[in-house]
Amino acid sequence: MSASRLRSVVPLVAVGVAFALVPALGLPAFYETFLYLVFFWVSLATSWNILSGYAGYFSFGHAAFFGAGVYTTATLATALDVPFLWTLPAAGLVAALLGTAIAAVVFRVRGVRGELFGLLTLAVTFVLSTIALNTRIDGGPGVFLAAVAIPKLFGAPATTLYHLALVVALLSAAGARAIFRSRWGMGLFAIRDDEDVAEVLGVPTYRYKLVAFALSCFIAGLIGGIHAMFVSYVTVAETFSVGLAVDAIMMAALGGTRIWYGPALGALIVTSLTQSLTGGHRAILNRALIGAILIAVIVFLPDGVAGGVRRRRRPAPLAPPIAVAAVEATPRARPAEATLLACADVHKAFRGLQALAGVTLEVRAGEILGLIGPNGSGKSTLINVVSGYYQADGGRIALGGRDIARVAAHRIARLGLSRTYQIPRSFGGLTALDNVALAAMFGGASHQREPARHLARSWLAFTGLEARADALPDELNLLERKFLDLARALASEPRLVLLDEVLSGLTPAQMTDALRLVRRIRDRGTTVVFVEHIMRAVLDLADRVVVLSYGQVIAEGLPQQVVRDPEVVRAYLGKAYA
Repeated sequence: MSASRLRSVVPLVAVGVAFALVPALGLPAFYETFLYLVFFWVSLATSWNILSGYAGYFSFGHAAFFGAGVYTTATLATALDVPFLWTLPAAGLVAALLGTAIAAVVFRVRGVRGELFGLLTLAVTFVLSTIALNTRIDGGPGVFLAAVAIPKLFGAPATTLYHLALVVALLSAAGARAIFRSRWGMGLFAIRDDEDVAEVLGVPTYRYKLVAFALSCFIAGLIGGIHAMFVSYVTVAETFSVGLAVDAIMMAALGGTRIWYGPALGALIVTSLTQSLTGGHRAILNRALIGAILIAVIVFLPDGVAGGVRRRRRPAPLAPPIAVAAVEATPRARPAEATLLACADVHKAFRGLQALAGVTLEVRAGEILGLIGPNGSGKSTLINVVSGYYQADGGRIALGGRDIARVAAHRIARLGLSRTYQIPRSFGGLTALDNVALAAMFGGASHQREPARHLARSWLAFTGLEARADALPDELNLLERKFLDLARALASEPRLVLLDEVLSGLTPAQMTDALRLVRRIRDRGTTVVFVEHIMRAVLDLADRVVVLSYGQVIAEGLPQQVVRDPEVVRAYLGKAYA
C-alpha cells in the first residue's frame, strides 16, 4: 500500500480503535446499546447505498436480504445447533446468493429499471416473508434465540455483539470507500447517471451491477445475523418490515448517496435524534422531526449533508472562451487506406418499422466519411447499431476484420470504437474531468484511475476545456458540452470515432471551431464518421460521402460528385444542389 493510501485509512482505523475501547470505560449499558444501533444502521444504510446510491438502482426490498441473514442465523443456531459465530458467514452468503440469483435474471431485462426495479425488490420482501411464515423457518410464533450461546470474545455477550457490529460497520464503510475511489466505483456512478452511455463507453454494466448487488446483500445478511442475536427473538413482521428498508433509505439520502461516508453520517444523525427523542411526550415528535429534517435536506441539499459540504468546498470553475486552435496536438502518420469498418446488408427494425433495410458500406482507415440523408433515413440508427447500443437484426458488421454484430457494446468500445451523441449525454454527477477519465479507464487502453485522470486533462486541453475540468456538465454551455462529449470519445484512444450531428445548435463561429477540431482529430490518426445535415460542413470536411434514404445506401463517393447525383437531389438535397 502506498504512503498516501496508508495515510488516508488512518482516520478510519483510529475511529475503529476508539470505539472498540468504549466498553472498557465502564459506561452505563445505554451507551453501548446506542452505539450498537449506530453500527447496525451504518452497516445497513451503507450496504443499501452500494447498489442503490452508487448505481442508482433504487431498492425498497433491502429488508428481504437482511431478513435472509436473520433467519439463516436463527435457523442454524436453534434447529441445527450450529455455533453462533459460524452462522454469520452463512447468513451473509445466503443473502448474497439470493440477491445474485435475482439480479442475474433482472439485470438481463433492459426495461427493469427505476420504479419497476424498486417494486420488484419490494415484491421479493413479501415473497420471502410469506415463505418464512408458512414453513418451519418461522411457522408463525417466531424464533427464540435466548438459549443460544454467545461467545465472550470481548467480555460479556452484549460486548461481543457490540464489537461484531463495529467490525461489520467498519468493513462496510471501508468497502464503500474503496469502491468510491476505484474504477468499479466510477463505473457504478456512470451507470447511475446514464447506463446506456456507460455501456457504450466500455463499462461492463451487467457485471458491475451484479457484483454490487451481491456485496450489498452480503453485508445486509451479515448484520442481520448479528442482529438476530441482539434482539434474541425474531418474527416475520419485525424482520421483513418495509419500514426497516425505508429507514435505511432515509439515512443514506440524508447523509448523501454519492459520498462513501454519507450513509454513515445519516445513520448517526437519525439514530441520535431517535434516541434523544425517545421517552415521554417527545417520542411523538420523533418521526415528525426526522421527516422535517429530511424534507429540508432534499430541498436545500439534494446531495445530502455530505454532498452539500463537498459541493461548497469545490472551487468555482473558470470559464474562459474556448480556443481550440491554441492547443497543439502531435500529428501521427495516417495509416494506409485499408478498410477499418465494413457493414454488409445490415438490417434493423423497430416494431415493424424498417430503420435499416440492408445497409452496405465501408469506412477506410484515416478518412473522414460523411454520412448524410433526410430525417428518418437511418443515420443515427446505423451509428447505434455499429456502436452496440442496438443489436442488428441481420447482416455483418466488421471492425478491423472482426465481426461485432453480436458483440456487447462495452466490448466494442475496447476494440477501438467510440461515439458522440446529437444531444450531449454527459454524466451529470461527474465533473468534466471525471467524464473524460471514465472513457480512458474503460476504453481500448483501460488505464487505471490516476493515469486516466492525467490523460483526461490532456484531452480537455485538446478540446479547449482544460479550465473547465472541475465543472459539472450542467454548468457548461452547449458548445462546451459538445466538446466534452468529443473529449470523452477521444479519451478511449479509438481507431474509429462516430460523430452524430456534432455541429447541430452551434453558431457559425462555433461551427468553425468544431470543424477545425475534427480535422485535427483525423490528423492524429483517428478515422472519423460524422452524421451531419449542414452541407457546407460536409463539402468542406468529408473525404467521401455516403447517402442514406429509407434505410438504404442510395449514393456514395466524393462530396462534389454525390451532391450532383439526381437521386440524392430528389431524395434529400432539392433543386438548390441540382
